Amino acid sequence: MSQLEAALAEIKRGAEEILVEEELVAKLKEGRPLRIKLGMDPTAPDIHLGHTVILNKLRQFQDLGHEVLLLIGDFTAQVGDPSGKNSTRPPLTAEQVADNAKTYAEQAFKVLDPHKTQIVYNSSWLGELGATGMIKLASKLTVARMLERDDFKKRYGSGQSIAIHEFMYPLLQGYDSVALKADVELGGTDQKFNLLMGRELQKDAGQSPQVVLTMPLLEGLDGIKKMSKSAGNYIGVDEAPEQMFGKIMSLSDELMWRYFELLSRRSLDELAGLRRQVAEGANPRDIKILLAKEIITRYHSEAAAEQAHQDFVLRFQKNAIPEDLPEVTLTAGAEGIAIANLLKDAGLVDSTSEALRMIRQGAVKVDGDKLDDGKLVVQPGQAVYQVGKRKFARVTVA
Repeated sequence: MSQLEAALAEIKRGAEEILVEEELVAKLKEGRPLRIKLGMDPTAPDIHLGHTVILNKLRQFQDLGHEVLLLIGDFTAQVGDPSGKNSTRPPLTAEQVADNAKTYAEQAFKVLDPHKTQIVYNSSWLGELGATGMIKLASKLTVARMLERDDFKKRYGSGQSIAIHEFMYPLLQGYDSVALKADVELGGTDQKFNLLMGRELQKDAGQSPQVVLTMPLLEGLDGIKKMSKSAGNYIGVDEAPEQMFGKIMSLSDELMWRYFELLSRRSLDELAGLRRQVAEGANPRDIKILLAKEIITRYHSEAAAEQAHQDFVLRFQKNAIPEDLPEVTLTAGAEGIAIANLLKDAGLVDSTSEALRMIRQGAVKVDGDKLDDGKLVVQPGQAVYQVGKRKFARVTVA
């Protein structure tokens, strides 16, 4: 495999789509550092592992010698991107944006090489457009073309309101690519329309159009919904090491490979080797430990990862949790599932009254920790539930 082929294979790893791959190959053949753009609107103060999927892809580009442009959308965050939403997203105030942006770079640099990253703010050029510039920019696209965007189409068809300023967001994101002369722009699959807008505006400006690379949305701990704080199925990059370790170890064996592909920095050959080990009889739990330690080392330290591993082993050995557990998947209601119902539906007790009695007696544990709240409402996620000394189940709440 040539150096170019190896680089292309690494870039394509885990990617959902590359538009247009032939153009990417042509840019790589130029032998210069490419300008790789990622826009992040600071709509929340913290990031979780789902956010780092794209950051990991940026790091791969850096390791291949390319320049990363981490764009903080301090201007566009005040407009509000409706991507994937079925209603207008409230724009943030300048103060909210500034507060959230403070932590973004710090957290992103747990993945990116700060020496190979240029942080830019789109208020630098969008703030200078003025009314005349905005009107000229708006003239680049028709309403019919804008309504081709899936979320706009659905809202328009169902009679939901679409504010005029929402049409501006894709244009502003596309103009960012013009201002930065981006060679490649990364984004989630829900950003495809906006990313392609950058190509159109670059062509209009006489620039070589950027290649669009979309990354999939990482499934959360439940293996069903995308990772998000609202779904309660996330792993935050600033979570304590022992929490991160326990959550990663709760992943299903199948989902573990998805996390390896999108989050690990191990080479493709190494991942193939790990898969062979499992196919030849290795315990997937031992491979999962490697993933947990790698991720914790990245966001904390190697010592913290080792300590979390030891704490996990001691806790599970102490509670004599068996390796081969019954796997149960339950569907939660809108507000979750009551713990008593969960224990009954998982087959750990015969009735909800027995469940509550066992909780009062201190005979119920979740991931090795005693549970004393009989009113607990469990949110989507996965954990090991134990009733008494012999009844165990790994329960996934979807």
